[in-house]
Amino acid sequence: MIYDIFIKNDAWRTILKGLSTTLEISLLALILGTIFGAVVCFMRMNNSKILKLPAQVYISILRGSPVLMILMLLFYGVFAESDLSPVTVAVITFSMHTSAHVAELLRSSISATDKNQVKAARALGFSKIQAFKLITLPQMTKIAKPVYQSTVVNLIQWTSVAGYVTITDLTRVINNIAARTMQPMITIIGGLIIYLVISYLVYGIFALTDKRGSKNKF
Repeated sequence: MIYDIFIKNDAWRTILKGLSTTLEISLLALILGTIFGAVVCFMRMNNSKILKLPAQVYISILRGSPVLMILMLLFYGVFAESDLSPVTVAVITFSMHTSAHVAELLRSSISATDKNQVKAARALGFSKIQAFKLITLPQMTKIAKPVYQSTVVNLIQWTSVAGYVTITDLTRVINNIAARTMQPMITIIGGLIIYLVISYLVYGIFALTDKRGSKNKF
C-alpha cells in the first residue's frame, strides 16, 4: 500500500516537485520578510509619527489577519489582472506576513537589551553604529533567535494554504494523491511526517549555529 501511494506511477516525483515548490516559497518569503521586517522595525521605533504610524498599522493588520485571507485578497483581487504567477503572489503574501512578525520580534528584542551598556559605550566615544554593532546586536540576536526559529517553522506551515490559489505545493500534492488512491489517512500521515522532518531540520540548523557560537567564544 505504501508503494502504491508514494512510489507507484512516479508519485514520489510529484511529491518532490510539490516539496520543492513549498521550500522555494518558504525560503524566498523568509529572506524578503526578514529584510522588510527590519525596515518596518526601524520605522516602528522611529520618533517620527510619519514613519511610526504606518508601521504600527501595517503590523497590526498583517499580524491580526489570517494569511489565507491575505493570499486570496492579493491573488483574486489586487493582482488579479496582473501577469504575476501564483508562486510570485504567494511569495509576496508570505513575505508581508512574515515581515510583520519579524518587525515586532526585532522591536521587542531591541527593547529587552541593556540600554546602560549602550550609554556607557557612547560615553567612551563609540559611535551609534559601533555601539549597536558591538553591544545591541549581539544581545538582540541572542534574545530573538529562539522566537525567530519558531517563525521560520510557522512560515513553512503557513505555506500549506498556497494550494488555494492553484499552486501545486506539498499539501496540494498530498491532497491529490489521497483523492486518487482513496487512502486519505495514510497519505495525510505521510505528508505530516514530511512537514515534521522539515521542521526538525530547521531546529537542527539553529541548534548547530548555537553550538558553533559557543565554541567560538572559547
